[in-house]
Amino acid sequence: MRIDKYLKVSRLIKRRTVATEACNSGRITVNGKVAKASTDVKEGDIIVIGFGEKQTKVRVLKIVEFIKPEQAGTMFESVE
Repeated sequence: MRIDKYLKVSRLIKRRTVATEACNSGRITVNGKVAKASTDVKEGDIIVIGFGEKQTKVRVLKIVEFIKPEQAGTMFESVE
């Protein structure tokens, strides 16, 4: 699955256009490499999202096309 779609489906970022813009501006990394919006993610990948001073680091647990909002948190886990 594309990183921009994953970020939207998992509710890490609310809109796909915002996720695409974040990727294009270099604020998203996958396994330590700057990700383009079309970068594929798979289970086990580490995603780092940087907004200003704050960074969110998560590990991909599962990839699904559609999920209920209350279950979106099961798609990833926070990593320290």
